[in-house]
Amino acid sequence: MSTPQRPRNQQAAFTRPGAVDLSALKQPAAPGPGAGADAAGGGAPGGGVVGAYTVQVDEQNFQQLLEQSMTAPVLLSFYSPTRAPASVGLADDLQSLADEFEGKFLLGRVDIDAVPQIAQAAAQAMQAQALPLVALVAQGRPMPLFEDAPPLEELRTGLTQVFQQLATQGFTGRHQPRSAAPAGESDSDEPPLDPRYAPAQNALEANDLDGAVAEYQKLVDANPADAEAAGGLAMAKVLQRTQGVNLQTARESAASAPDDVDAQTLVADLDMLGGHVEDAFNRLIEVIRRTADADRDRARNHLIGLFAAVGNDDPRVLAARRGLASALF
Repeated sequence: MSTPQRPRNQQAAFTRPGAVDLSALKQPAAPGPGAGADAAGGGAPGGGVVGAYTVQVDEQNFQQLLEQSMTAPVLLSFYSPTRAPASVGLADDLQSLADEFEGKFLLGRVDIDAVPQIAQAAAQAMQAQALPLVALVAQGRPMPLFEDAPPLEELRTGLTQVFQQLATQGFTGRHQPRSAAPAGESDSDEPPLDPRYAPAQNALEANDLDGAVAEYQKLVDANPADAEAAGGLAMAKVLQRTQGVNLQTARESAASAPDDVDAQTLVADLDMLGGHVEDAFNRLIEVIRRTADADRDRARNHLIGLFAAVGNDDPRVLAARRGLASALF
């Protein structure tokens, strides 16, 4: 996500250096003497809950919050009411978006004044001292997203692009809603989130790619307008086609046969899994430009399938559609 220029003087301009190690932030799993129910409660789904998909971070629940990133993305929003009031507004906006995105990410609000040890470890790990500060943690791998407090619409657009990119890499899990009900009230009757997608997502988590394709196909057959199911089906097929493929061998085969549609589409799939979405699109557009008849149709259909995997509203898809039109006409 691009960020506006920071007009005020802050320490350590926040860049995008890539993944960093947050292992130093994790707390020991075993609670100390007397921790008892408090430590256990912090690890439970309701511990520190302030919203359906938002948790107030403390030293007891932080390790589990990081572990929950193994199945679906976690965002960490660092803020301070006293030092950077704008950071509080950003955390509030992210909390609203967490509800809007319905489990695509779980938000951890980190009050650096209340948990200075966590804040200090994060600043050291990410080499960032400025506030606001937001980091993405996916499958245990943290990556800084942005500093400053962009408008809500810019946040929404940027996060949508981030999660679309994660989906192209097969990371499609969702968090279940937390209970934010007052004491004495129960949400045990609340239905699970998007139960239609549960069989397909469970199959993906079990590495049953054939099963995931079959489950997503059922959803698409039942409702061809279900864009999320269509995207899930397209991504599951990418994973299915590339299972067990040797990347170096595939690239060598494609380099030696530039007009071999099978070789080129396979490398395009591998590029998608590696996050090189534009490379995948451009490769297939060039194949379409060079081929004709049945080969061209196969390459075009494959490219359209990759569009669905990324999301038809993604700017990279919109640009690639213009490139496709140019190649065809």
